Amino acid sequence: MARTKRIIPFTIVNLLLTFLFLWEVHANPLKIDVKEHVLKNGLKMLMLEKHDAPIVCLRINFRVGSVDERPGITGVSHLFEHMMFKGTKIFGTKDYAAEKPLLEKEEALVGELALETGRETRDNKKIAALEKELETTREKLRDLIVKDEIFSLYLRHGAVGLNAATSSDGTFYICNIPSNKLELWAFVESDRMKNRVLREFYSERDVVMEERRLRTETSPFGALIEQLNAVTFIAHPYRWPTIGWRSDIQNVTKAETAEYFERYYSPNNAIIVMVGDFQAEEAIKLVEKYFGEIPRQPDPPRVKTLEPEQQGERRIDVEFDSNPYMAISYHIPGISHSDIYALDVLSSLLSEGRTSRLYKSMIEGKRIAVMANAGIGVGRFPETFTFYAAPRAPHTVEEVEEAFYEEIELLKTKPPSDWELQKIKNQLEASFIRSLDSASGLASQIGHYEIISDWRYINTFLEKVGEVTASDVTRVANKYLNKRNRTVAVLVKKENGESVK
Repeated sequence: MARTKRIIPFTIVNLLLTFLFLWEVHANPLKIDVKEHVLKNGLKMLMLEKHDAPIVCLRINFRVGSVDERPGITGVSHLFEHMMFKGTKIFGTKDYAAEKPLLEKEEALVGELALETGRETRDNKKIAALEKELETTREKLRDLIVKDEIFSLYLRHGAVGLNAATSSDGTFYICNIPSNKLELWAFVESDRMKNRVLREFYSERDVVMEERRLRTETSPFGALIEQLNAVTFIAHPYRWPTIGWRSDIQNVTKAETAEYFERYYSPNNAIIVMVGDFQAEEAIKLVEKYFGEIPRQPDPPRVKTLEPEQQGERRIDVEFDSNPYMAISYHIPGISHSDIYALDVLSSLLSEGRTSRLYKSMIEGKRIAVMANAGIGVGRFPETFTFYAAPRAPHTVEEVEEAFYEEIELLKTKPPSDWELQKIKNQLEASFIRSLDSASGLASQIGHYEIISDWRYINTFLEKVGEVTASDVTRVANKYLNKRNRTVAVLVKKENGESVK
């Protein structure tokens, strides 16, 4: 009884805090006041002052991702993310004047070796001699390299959160640094933008190959999703993986990577996001000083290919030595379409937490799945609404697939209750606000939305979600979640020469 008495007050307090939090959200719609400045070379600055801690959270984002690639160089955006940490003419080297001719020699030897190994009649002695000379050149290069110098420099000066990421739509470079080290950041990052050196290119390419092997080639779920996307999209470049196809990673050259950098990683295709303890006017002067001299390049080409309307269900079996998985994708519009908010609510209704419909029905109720989720893709271009599941033995993927369709059809005919709809909106609001509760989170979200649309999306999201009605949820379910618009991928295990689902 004593335990019960101690628990009750905390429960009441938590309920009151939740009520007050939600009341505050509804009473005071979220608005952030981001200051914008564009340099003459096209570099855009987005600044939000936040003086509660002496730190500045910085992002340099480029509006280039795997969607901007082409067959033959898929994965180059992700590969270049790796290369940006290899240094410049002054960082990462003991003597660039000595290193430069060796890098040129390495590239010439790689090209010559590729030519010789590609001949129908191979000269094995010449190939062996070239390989030996290449290894000797690389040994000399290794003696001149200062490993991870940029990382070490940042860490010595108190930086945290150093990272980078590549998506279908953008590339993101992350650094949170003490506010009195802002000029150091400007110096280092402007140097990375104008004086990058593609050192250790071929060894880093091998690192990316290993990353692909771990993420996709030996991962049942990774392999399933890669094949699902390749079949769901038949024209649009969302069809290829961000990490790239194996053969493209293996064969992309340093020259192709450098050309890609010149085209897409220019100031006029970049966004600097600053959130934290700084003065906007001083920050503008600092960025003008270090980045202003970097020349503008011709605006990079934009994706013109549109995914044609799907004309019927597509199905694919993916053989893998694994327990079964399945996924179902439906085409949906991009971030600029008003239906995105109702689709976001629909996704949460189906799979957000233990009270979601898929969890209550398929995992807790029928007990036919160990995992059942739905997720919405939101990107620069029309994306997908995807269901994922893993059946619980001895149940099959066919049973799980049918259960998905039952839930979809139920939504099409029976709108969610007012209570259920409000619960989902509350969850979306809480999750969205949590993503903005720190300077680092704000910087990441501002940069993310500016890449795929406009940072102002943050200021309208809660209002738009709040406007979604039960009939909107039913309407988008009927509009997009239909057989003609879906692609089904099933992971099957091959046993004794036969595929087993």
